[in-house]
Amino acid sequence: MRFFIVCVVMLLLMHSCSGDKPPWKLSSPDNDLTAEVWLDAGVLMYRVTGRDGTDEFELVRPSPLGLERSDASFSGGLRWIEASKSAIVDQSYTLVHGKRSSCRDHARERTLTLENRAGNRLQLVLRAYKDGIAFRYRFPEEESSEVRITGEITSFHLPAEGRAFMQPHDEAGQWTPAYETFYQRDLGIGTASPSPAGWSFPALFEIHGGHWWVLLTEAALDRHCFGARLDSNAPEGRYKIRMPDAAEGQGTGPVEPVSTLPWTLPWRVLLIGKSAGDIVESSLITHLNPPGTAENTDWIRPGRVSWSWWSAQDSPRDPDQLKTFVDLAAEMGWEYSLVDANWNYVDEAEIRDLAAYAAAKGVGLLFWYNSGGPHNIVTEAPRDRLSNRASRRREFQWLKALGAVGVKVDFFQSDKQTIISHYLDILEDAAEARLMVNFHGCTLPRGWSRTYPHLMSMEAVRGAECYIFDSSYPEKAPWHNTVLPFTRNAVGPMDYTPVTFSDNVYPHLTRSGHELALAVVFESGWQHFADRVKAYRDLDEPVKAFLKWVPASWDDIRFLAGEPGRFVVLARRSGRSWAIGAINGGEEPVTINTDLPFLEQSGYSALEIYDGADPRRLESRQYTLTSPASLEREIPPRGGFVIRLQPGGAAP
Repeated sequence: MRFFIVCVVMLLLMHSCSGDKPPWKLSSPDNDLTAEVWLDAGVLMYRVTGRDGTDEFELVRPSPLGLERSDASFSGGLRWIEASKSAIVDQSYTLVHGKRSSCRDHARERTLTLENRAGNRLQLVLRAYKDGIAFRYRFPEEESSEVRITGEITSFHLPAEGRAFMQPHDEAGQWTPAYETFYQRDLGIGTASPSPAGWSFPALFEIHGGHWWVLLTEAALDRHCFGARLDSNAPEGRYKIRMPDAAEGQGTGPVEPVSTLPWTLPWRVLLIGKSAGDIVESSLITHLNPPGTAENTDWIRPGRVSWSWWSAQDSPRDPDQLKTFVDLAAEMGWEYSLVDANWNYVDEAEIRDLAAYAAAKGVGLLFWYNSGGPHNIVTEAPRDRLSNRASRRREFQWLKALGAVGVKVDFFQSDKQTIISHYLDILEDAAEARLMVNFHGCTLPRGWSRTYPHLMSMEAVRGAECYIFDSSYPEKAPWHNTVLPFTRNAVGPMDYTPVTFSDNVYPHLTRSGHELALAVVFESGWQHFADRVKAYRDLDEPVKAFLKWVPASWDDIRFLAGEPGRFVVLARRSGRSWAIGAINGGEEPVTINTDLPFLEQSGYSALEIYDGADPRRLESRQYTLTSPASLEREIPPRGGFVIRLQPGGAAP
């Protein structure tokens, strides 16, 4: 009889997992966010809700989950096998660079196991954080032969009432995809992409009258998958995951990823906040990546970089010009100077002389490389030296012997699995040689800086180099810069190459205060200051003093005020000192009035640098600030300001 009762109970439990009963739920540690998962006629479904006090909001409406595999379908015909109990994830870790140095990965997690009609198993791993929901697929069975993912039905059905900030994905071409289009502002949710290539991650949505913000992206992408994005069409706000285009990377590499089993796929991430500032401050993307394995990271040093190419594209072929930028870095106390494309056309003896010159000045050299390979046809050189492991390791050992400390690797033009593997191969071989890395012409950050802390920055942004190429850039740059902290820079370091006071081919319309503030507003483990030597040497002493001090790595971040497309005010901490950076992206003045609750109960010496009456003129003042404190300022059109706050009772 006991055996009979046990069997009945087991059958009832299995039946309760069929989807007829209430859905499985997982809530964040503070219980404000909840993910619900259920089966609807064999299709895996989910929704996300948020709570504010006693009010509940539907943040993601019922949406399908699932995959198609070359040997099995998981988009329908599923049944529950088991669901783990909710478990606590709670671990602390440190970052060499990022939004903050000390992070806490705190979430609830559970794993749901399902089976298709043929008996193949699929697991859905769910995590709920106070600032987001993440899920990933896992094939738990063992199979030595390779299988392919042929399709993904994962969708995000967002409420139609709201607005979106989204970046049209590049059509495949000689220079693309590179995540360098402008974000489109204030779109209706569900707006179709202007091109068949779809929408890039991250995609930002304001919903429920501005009461909630959602950023869609992915994390923990490894060599077993592709870099995903969103489909072109999103009828009624239903955004669907899509794969790369076949033409990417000059058509090299398959679109569909392959692997043996078991196989774990990247996290699909919904970064969620009750304000846009919650998105800016979140470290969720690095939480979701595995920790690095390096025992010694002393050789990994964030820093500021002088860069000759922006002002003189032929300078990498002229060691004498390069030495003036080494001199600039030494004068400003910046750690590095970049030797950009085509330096290999210089005699090797002159390169060795340049390296010795930089070493004597205490400046580390970074060297540019073309990532190709057959996946691009860009002629800038050196190329083909990093395309296979044997030549790459030889080159890295040569660089190390030369005294170089890092590389900038450019022109990847693909999100296919083969190119994702190429990124990681470069990172692993660079770590072996103790060389830091910056990727350009590249994919989006997906939290790799936690696993590979020597990955200092990535481009994937329409940055200041476009003052050379794009006649529309000066007009769009002011508001574009205010969108990036909420979108692109929210998910990882961003090599925008900021702080250009002088003009290039197309003169900038931003005021000098706006340009200076980008050193604080934008985060990058290597911050490339892009202007010419004379532009920095001619600055007034207070401005020079600020640029000599402003770090490239920070210990904390605070969002103070702002709205994407209009203005943004951020505070970042280094040690006990704070920097505040503010930019206005509009054609009208913006008045800000915000408290500074993060300041200690003591006095601070303040250096403030702001726009003068002339848009190209900076003014400064020094004063003492005591806590509690507030900040009330008017930012002129396309302007900005910075404040450096140092503990101490008297103004410097």
